[in-house]
Amino acid sequence: MPITDSLSHDEHWFQRLLEGWKTDLLHFTEYGLPKIVFAFLLAFLLQQVVLFFVRRLRRHADSLVANSQRSSQLRTMAAILRATSYGVLGFYLLTQILGGIGVSLGPFIASAGVIGLGISFGAQSIFKDMLTGIFILIEDQYSVGDTIKIASLTGTVEDLSLRVTRLRDGDGTLYIVPNSQITTVSNLSRDFAAGTLNVSVDAREDPDRVVAILKSLSSEIRADEAFKDVVIADPDIPGVDKISGHEVIYPITLRVMVNQRDGVMRELRRRILIAFAKEGIAFGYASSTLLIENKGPSNPPKPPAPPAA
Repeated sequence: MPITDSLSHDEHWFQRLLEGWKTDLLHFTEYGLPKIVFAFLLAFLLQQVVLFFVRRLRRHADSLVANSQRSSQLRTMAAILRATSYGVLGFYLLTQILGGIGVSLGPFIASAGVIGLGISFGAQSIFKDMLTGIFILIEDQYSVGDTIKIASLTGTVEDLSLRVTRLRDGDGTLYIVPNSQITTVSNLSRDFAAGTLNVSVDAREDPDRVVAILKSLSSEIRADEAFKDVVIADPDIPGVDKISGHEVIYPITLRVMVNQRDGVMRELRRRILIAFAKEGIAFGYASSTLLIENKGPSNPPKPPAPPAA
């Protein structure tokens, strides 16, 4: 083949290549570039909205000086919101850029869907744990240091994350509970605690006298210098609550500060024991209890000696 024909063929190929690039560039400038610019503008606006809420959460967390647990929860939520939004916006920008430069998104989205479906089946419990943990933080169901009852377990919250809650009970056992297993939360450390003491008294005692003594003792606890800031309401003593054989139940209910119930109830029991012993009031006993009282002499008489042979 002549050299001139070869050069002519190469020139035509190079010219077609330039024309193709020119067409692609014009198409990108006319359709792809505006799409990418719009995607960046939209992502920027959404980012500003997210940062606005993140800053509000952080300012609110800084204002909660007296509640460090809630402040820590709000900061955790702000970090989660920020990281999640960046991940979503980054994936959106990636798809828009690939679409703008002419990359087919069909296989990419299909592959991502298949991978996401496989991950969702394999780690659905983890996603459920994290979703439940997010709602626990948002709704402030409990915080670190609260005494709660969850999943039939009662204890103090030592640590709280998006996936698990670590609970320490009275004997020192540490329970690690996945958040997805938490369906009902009983928080024993919110606002106030109610202590109820059922006093069992002998049925032969005068009810009015017993109630008067119990009211006097409860009022003394309420006015005591050591407990006046702990007991936050007047004691409730409704009177006779139950009669069972020789036993009469008189309930006493005290509303106290959270995590302060045990000390108040111990002091109330001590004063009741002292007052009942001083006033000669007998405690009650169950009807199935059998009391045998020996009123005879302490030393029974000896049998007579047999007659001498």
